[in-house]
Order: sequence, then C-alpha cells, then structure tokens
Amino acid sequence: MRTPTSTYRLQITSDLTLDRAAGLVDYLHDLGADWVYLSPVLRAVGGSDHGYDVASPQEVDPVRGGPEGLRALADAAHAKGMGVVVDVVPNHQGVAVPRENPWWWSLLEQGQASPWARAFDVDWDAGGGKVLIPVLGDGADELDRLRVEDGTLRYYDNVYPLAEGTWTEGEDARAVHARQHYELIDWRRGDDELNYRRFFTVATLAGVRVEDPEVFEASHAEIRRWFDEGLVDGLRIDHPDGLRDPGGYLEQLAELTGGAWVVVEKILEPGERLPRGWATAGTTGYDALGTIDRLLTDPAGEYALTSLDARLRDGEPVHWDELIHGTKRAMADRGLHAEVRRLARLVPADAGLAPETAEDALAEVLANFPVYRSYLPEGAEHLRAALDAARERRPDLSDAVATLGGLLGAGATDEAELGELARRFQQTSGMVVAKGVEDTAFYRFPRLTSLTEVGGDPSHFSLTPAEAHDELARRAAEEPAAMTTLSTHDTKRSEAVRARITVLAEAAEQWAGVVGTVKRLAEERGTRVGDGPLVNLVLQTAVGAWPLDQERLTDYALKAAREAGVSTAWVDGDEDFEARLTRFLDHVLHDPEMRAVVEGFAEHVTAAGWSNGLAAKLVQLTMPGVPDVYQGAELWAESLVDPDNRRPVDFEERARVLARLDAAAPGSDEARPAVGPDGAAKLLVTSRALRLRRDRPELFTGYSPLQASGPRAEHVFAFDRGGAVTVVTRLPLGLAARGGFTEETLALPAGSWEDVLTARPHTGTVAVADLLSDYPVALLRRKDS
Repeated sequence: MRTPTSTYRLQITSDLTLDRAAGLVDYLHDLGADWVYLSPVLRAVGGSDHGYDVASPQEVDPVRGGPEGLRALADAAHAKGMGVVVDVVPNHQGVAVPRENPWWWSLLEQGQASPWARAFDVDWDAGGGKVLIPVLGDGADELDRLRVEDGTLRYYDNVYPLAEGTWTEGEDARAVHARQHYELIDWRRGDDELNYRRFFTVATLAGVRVEDPEVFEASHAEIRRWFDEGLVDGLRIDHPDGLRDPGGYLEQLAELTGGAWVVVEKILEPGERLPRGWATAGTTGYDALGTIDRLLTDPAGEYALTSLDARLRDGEPVHWDELIHGTKRAMADRGLHAEVRRLARLVPADAGLAPETAEDALAEVLANFPVYRSYLPEGAEHLRAALDAARERRPDLSDAVATLGGLLGAGATDEAELGELARRFQQTSGMVVAKGVEDTAFYRFPRLTSLTEVGGDPSHFSLTPAEAHDELARRAAEEPAAMTTLSTHDTKRSEAVRARITVLAEAAEQWAGVVGTVKRLAEERGTRVGDGPLVNLVLQTAVGAWPLDQERLTDYALKAAREAGVSTAWVDGDEDFEARLTRFLDHVLHDPEMRAVVEGFAEHVTAAGWSNGLAAKLVQLTMPGVPDVYQGAELWAESLVDPDNRRPVDFEERARVLARLDAAAPGSDEARPAVGPDGAAKLLVTSRALRLRRDRPELFTGYSPLQASGPRAEHVFAFDRGGAVTVVTRLPLGLAARGGFTEETLALPAGSWEDVLTARPHTGTVAVADLLSDYPVALLRRKDS
C-alpha cells in the first residue's frame, strides 16, 4: 500500500474545477504536500457547492471538470510524484431534484418494479406501497397546486415522473397524483412519517443500500475505473456509520482498489478505538484534532469558565451528560422520529410490546448510547451500557428495555445471529448522536467553544503533556498511517479561530468580565438578548475570528441559535428573538464602547492565539499519522462553520508568500518572517514541516517524548520522531505574563541538530529561550543523519 506523507484538501466546485486544481499542483508540490485530496467529484445535484449530494455515482461531475478534468489533475499530480485521494460518499444520494438523479427518477416512476428499487432503503409497507416525499407547504389545499405538464407532475418548480398509463391530457392533477408510486405530503410530516432512510434529518439525501452486491457494483463502477486506469491512489470514505455493514464495505473496497490507502470519517469518542480488522488506515483525524486542542488548553481556566456558564444560566450549572441525554432524546422523539418508528415496526408481535412502548423504549436506548454506533458483535459493551442506563433512567420501561436487549443483539456472538432490528438500530444510533450532540448540544454548551468540535467531548477540558504523549505514542504504534487534521469542511471553527479561543482558558476571569460588560452595555442600550449562553458563544466566536464583518457574524450567530434550538429554531423560529440577537451584534461591531471592549480583548489574546496556532500546526504536521492541510490553512484562515469555511481561497497570494520565503537566503531575516497577521510564519512552519516529512520520511519512524527542565517546563511540549524533533510552546499567555522562558532547558538527543525554520544549529542541552528565540515553535533535523 502506497501511503502519503501528507495531503492537501481542495474543495472542488464549479469555480475551483478539476482543471483549475491541476494548475495548483506546482504550488502544492512546492508547499511540500505529498498527495492532493479532493472533495467529492461524482456528479452532484445542480448548484451544489460541496458535492456530498451525489445525483449520479456513475460519472465525474461535468460542472466540476468531468472525466477530462480528473485525468488532467491526476496527470499533473503524478508527474510531480504526488498521489491523488478522493472523498467518496457511499451512504446516500442527492434527490432534491429527482430528474437529475436517474436512479431516484426510475424509483418514483416505476415503484417497486424499478431496476433501482433495491438501491434505496424504502419501507414500502409503511407508505402503503408508495414513497412518501415531504415537500408540500402548509395548508389543506396544497394538492390543488399540482399540475400535469409535459408528461410530468409538477408542484411549483418541483418535477416528478408519471408512471406509464396513469394519466391523460387534461385530467385532474390530484387524481393523477393518487395513481403514482409516490405521495407528496406536507413537509412537516416527514420527521414522523418518512419511509425511506435518509442522511440524518435531510430528506433530500436518500440512503443507499450499498450492502447489496449489485448496488455496490453499480455505484462503484466509476471509482473502479479510477483505479483500473491509475487515476486515483486512495479514498476518503464519508460517514461509514450510516452503512449497514461498514466492515464488509471496506473489505469490498480493498478488493476493488487493490488495497489502496483508505481512511474513514469515523467519529470516535474519548477512549474508543476503530473496530479491529477494518480494512482502513484509520480515521480522518478528528480524534487527533481533539488531542491537540486539549493539550493547548490551560486546565486552570476550567473552574472560572464553568462558573461563568452557570451564571449565564441564572446560577443553574449544566451537566454535559444530562444535556446530551436530553438533546439526543429530543432528536429521537422529533427530528428522527420516523427512524425510531421504523425500528419499532420491526419489533416482532410476539415480543409483547405495544407500538408506543416500543418507540419509547427504543428512543431511550438511543438517547443513552455512549458512542456513535456498535458493529456487533464488536462493541456489544456499548449496547449493554445503553440498555443499563435506559433502565436506570426509566424504571417504568425496564421490562421493555430488557425485551429489546436480545432483539438488538446484546448477546450476539456472531454477526449471523443479528436480525433486521439489530442491524438497522446500528445504522440509526449514529444519526441520533450526531444530530443530538454535534448539531444541538455543541451550541448549548459554550463553556469553551474551541472544545465543541466534531468528534470531541467538551466535558474533557484539557490534557496534560504526559497524557498527550501517551496518545501520540499509541497512534505511532497502532495507527501510523491514519490521517490527522485541524480544519475540515465540517469543523465548526477553523484551527486559527479555535487557537485564539483556546487562550480564554488562560484569561478566564478576564473573559467573564468582558461578557458581563458587553451584556450590561447592550441592556443599557435597550437590547436584552435573553439567552446568556448564546451571548457567550457568539462573543467567543467574534473574538476568535476578529476582525470580521457583520454579515459573517450574523449568519453564524443565527445558525448557531437555530441549531441550539433554545431561543429560536429552524422550524417556527422566534422572529423577535432573532431581531434582538441581530441588534446585539450590530452593537458589538458598531457601538464604540461595546466594540472597544470586544476588540480590546481580541487584541490582548491575538499574539497568544498565533502562538497556539503555530504550536497546533507543527504538532499536527509532525506527530504520528498522515497530516492534512485544509485549503488555505497554511495562512491564518479565520473561518466559521459551513458554508463560511468553504469560501474561495486566494492561492496566488499563498504562492507569492511561499516564493518570497524560498528566495530568501537561509538564516536571513527575510527567511524568518515575524509572527503576525499576514500568516507568513505559519506558511513557513507548514511548508518546512511538509517538505521534511516528504523528503526525509526516515526521520519520522518513531516517537519518543522529550521533557524540558525548569520552573516553567509545563509550557514546553517536545518529542523526537527518530531524527526530527518538534518543540512547541504551551499556555503562551501565562508564559508571557511570567516573563517567558528564563531557566528552562531541553536535552536534545545525541547528535548535531539544525532548526529547519531558522537554520540555527543546536546540540546537547539547549536553553529553551535560545531554541524558541524567533518562534514559539522549533523543528529540528538531525544534521548527521
């Protein structure tokens, strides 16, 4: 298996096409990236800016460059000795525009007789033999708006097929609709009645039964071509937890690709490991992200930030476990109720459970599930833990939960023993966790928002250097080819934003004063938002991304408020609250006194945020694993949640900065740009680390912690990879307040060393102040290797 030393993620769109991406290969190679990492390139629904709504898995999207563009990119990358890895979406397809998806169009037109009926996960009995499509607006007369036109059924701009022999010209459209293999229903009924599996709560993304051999072959024929023709070298698998049998799917994929490097977007809870035997190099790196962020978080700030959060809740502290139980249960009862009802329909009649009781008990087990899913019989301990917790919380359901335990496979010792309910429950639990935690609870728990990141548990506040060393050593031993990351298209905040927010843990009391002052000033101006935790969240975001314009901050704040679902919501939101929130943001950005408070604090933590940003980047780029650089993140890229983090990147600017650094004489001032807002220092760190990993991979084959000595040794984190030594500064704000490194030393491994960032030589026991005189980080290469 060919393994990359690093990857660089590009978001392929109608603007950044495959052809244009081919033109970036020279820059990416100069940067030091080993493989080009592409977002989904199969044909997506028209207008998609991300590609995860694949409308046809059998062709490269012509809007994104088509097969010619993919070949051009592959040829350009391979000519430079680089590989190509592509993001693949096996779990679902985009069906927002039925006519654009030939499989879905056939399903709607021919129903169960369609050759593609087996491709989609439809419970035909629940829909009376029809696919239920939640698209109609509110009102009893919405069906009167249907019309038959050009041999199709139309509802506003929505177009649906008509089954052969079911209509005549001039016939009443409602009557024609009643004869189809689908039924258009009120959009509000979808969460309760939808009868096809979807991606989370998105009805326009229909689940695909990739476990069916014929469906696998049809949906992967184009991917097979990529490997047969040598175009693609590896794959990133989106959302494997939605699949019926992720392990089996990965085995099929390994056979199809000839054992290529494959990583999976699998969210691991703290302490959780990938199932043994999966044919994958590891995850896409959210677990690594969580480790790095917590290493750089000051544990001393936990009490003050927790106290602030409680005060903003009128003195009522929130407990993370209780919070996520409530949000997961709410998701099972509302947003994903259709999925829970489908599970309940699979409970056999002789089990003696009334449908309502079965639904209640299943929802309670889902709400107590401690990880995203099990892969029975592996992970049965998680299912048993959920069953025990459900019985403890709901003694009235104890008998029902006990009955469900066997049906859900708690005692299964072989996969063959699992019934339909057990298999489908595993596909459902991840939906509940993702929507209940990532997309709801994360927005309700703003104690320190740099920790509310995909795959993280914000109740785990920080890691000691020793704990971080243990985790990195484990990764070196168990998953040396897994991906590591700091920013992705799915992160709630980019690495640069989180790095600055992390500093709040070092200035917790001061931050509490900022929040209190801003709230008071807003109220004096007649604006009382009325949601203290949300105010805290929004202000942290503003500081982390400062400076930012009102449109970006408002878009983020409204999305956060609606996701939280406390004061407003996506459905039936509170317009008055949203107006108050918008007015509050206007004050923050334009009222001189309020802006001064926020801007002053942002300026106070900016330098420490840059230090954190460089430290996080260097650790990520040099730790065990395959580091990914998200597009643009080689400079400071203060992005927020999507779609903000998918904005176009100025690659020309990055190429100019890199060329300027490369043209400077080694060791000169021009070759050592100051740490500042232009981000040149981050590009220096990124390029030199990537190049060293690519050009000298033998220096990155082990992992040994290095321990600094001195009264402020806890501010140093260092390790030796076997010829390349990483040294970074921890807790920089507190260090600066104490006058920096004065007595600390670090004993380097034997040999002569050179800092590839500054060209300065070092040997033996080094004063940390000398080692970090230019930057808060150092990357040393053993010169005699």
